[in-house]
Amino acid sequence: MSTTPMTRMYRVVRTVSIPIVRHWGRIEVVGAEHLPASGPTLVIGNHDSYWDPVAVAVAAPHRQIRALAKSTLWKGPLGWVLDGMGQIPIQRGKGDAAAMATAIQELRAGSCIGVFPEGTMSRGRTLRARSGIGRLAQEVPEAEVVCIAIQGTVDIVRFPKRPSIRIEFFRPAGGGVQPGEGPAEFSARMLAECRERAPISIPGRRRTAARYRAAQAAAAAEDAAGRDAESGVATPTA
Repeated sequence: MSTTPMTRMYRVVRTVSIPIVRHWGRIEVVGAEHLPASGPTLVIGNHDSYWDPVAVAVAAPHRQIRALAKSTLWKGPLGWVLDGMGQIPIQRGKGDAAAMATAIQELRAGSCIGVFPEGTMSRGRTLRARSGIGRLAQEVPEAEVVCIAIQGTVDIVRFPKRPSIRIEFFRPAGGGVQPGEGPAEFSARMLAECRERAPISIPGRRRTAARYRAAQAAAAAEDAAGRDAESGVATPTA
């Protein structure tokens, strides 16, 4: 049993999501035994789709995962639902000390805290890991660290294409925070291990995905041009 019982709202949202994620999404769960049933636990995963936290909730029926989520989601009825699920709002990119203090307090008290180190959906981009998860791991060294590789959730909205969702729980190869390892280094290491198992996927239906792919290609071309400029190689022009 978890030291923190699931809230009613969390159970409701999870139950309502089962037909979509488990039946339509054909979810495959690997390594669920790595997620402790109780005690301070820090869960770290990649983030390519709005469906990621829902899929993880369905994959982990024995534990409520309290996610750090961007504060802009707390609008209207959705804010009420998120509060009922025990989620923690955080102002992205502003060093939200209050949110971090809440997460640390809840983690120490035995909660399972979920964090996406990229801070937002990838949308086809390679994003740097935020240092917040490193701070959580340093402040609560007794917390178990569990990584999650999430795949297939981007296809949930691509009807009639049927998704094949895969959620893999695993312990990081290098363990928790190592001596001399800073928060940023720890976060980067966790993200790298997740992305090794779950490469970046572009979300959205056809038009949205095409826009993200175009932006991805433009960013790649810009990076290539920058590298050529640094090395003194001329970039071909039409």
